[in-house]
Amino acid sequence: MAKFKPQFTRLLLIDQRIREGKFPNCSTIAREHETSSKTIQRDIDYLRDFLHAPIEYDSCKRGYFYSEPNYKLPALSINESDLFAICIAQKLLKQYENTPIYGKLQSVFEKIEASLPDKVAVLPSILEKRVSFFQEPRTYINPEIWEKVFDALRESRALKMQYQVPGHARPSEREVDPYHVVSYQGEWYLIGYCHFRKKILTFAISRIKNAEVLNTHFEIPPDFDFEKFTGSHFGIYWGDKEYKVKIKFSTEIAPYIKEREWHPTQEIKENKDGSIILSFKTNYLLEIKRWILSWGVGVTVLLPNELMKEVKTELKIALKNYQ
Repeated sequence: MAKFKPQFTRLLLIDQRIREGKFPNCSTIAREHETSSKTIQRDIDYLRDFLHAPIEYDSCKRGYFYSEPNYKLPALSINESDLFAICIAQKLLKQYENTPIYGKLQSVFEKIEASLPDKVAVLPSILEKRVSFFQEPRTYINPEIWEKVFDALRESRALKMQYQVPGHARPSEREVDPYHVVSYQGEWYLIGYCHFRKKILTFAISRIKNAEVLNTHFEIPPDFDFEKFTGSHFGIYWGDKEYKVKIKFSTEIAPYIKEREWHPTQEIKENKDGSIILSFKTNYLLEIKRWILSWGVGVTVLLPNELMKEVKTELKIALKNYQ
């Protein structure tokens, strides 16, 4: 048992022992919680002076008791606005249903809800009918693979895995030093140094078919910084070359583009006819191409030439499918 614990857990233990009628004192609680008697005495003073607990000492039984048996220790100091935010967060958990995180955090939220005062505990059921979230399409992640990835990440140990590259018949065997994990659009990605390719790569965790945590320990290079490493990316992938992107959006689509921030470096120029030009810098073009194609005829690539050619080629091939 850990020696140092939050005060709240000690308060709950003191309250529980008093309710059991065991007449606990500072020494008995200190031994059970593996802390000092002075610490427990401060906790009892806090209960009495700040939480207005009716704690009294019975000199004959040499322990504390509640002079008002109906007293309830407030488990959480929370108002309805705080509770609403908690419930929103609980609903947002749905996007992590494909990972073991979901069950664990769901259990935490249920414990929070159970500890709330009766007068506000009804809010979660109201929220269930009044607020909804449409989830991103998400991949399936094997719970055992998930645990091994995070064990390797937490312990800074190499991960031996079989990785299924899309379009390849068989998975390839890799040894990876896991540096970072990121969630993006329904998928979880592992960023780490691949000993096979001799470079830092991005792996979709759902494509890991088998994994083993090795005894080999590694250290993350001091110059590795995830934010700097990803740079001006547009999506989950990134490269070494930086591009200046300029995209023209039609009058009909312009309002939808202006209402969001698509990239931290973006600039928007409004034209007299209502169309706009969106400009930003990025170091990877694939996901931008996919995004551009999703807007149909209302978008035109102005820069860079590489992106313009890729979009033209994609459209020509797509058109053949309808001839």
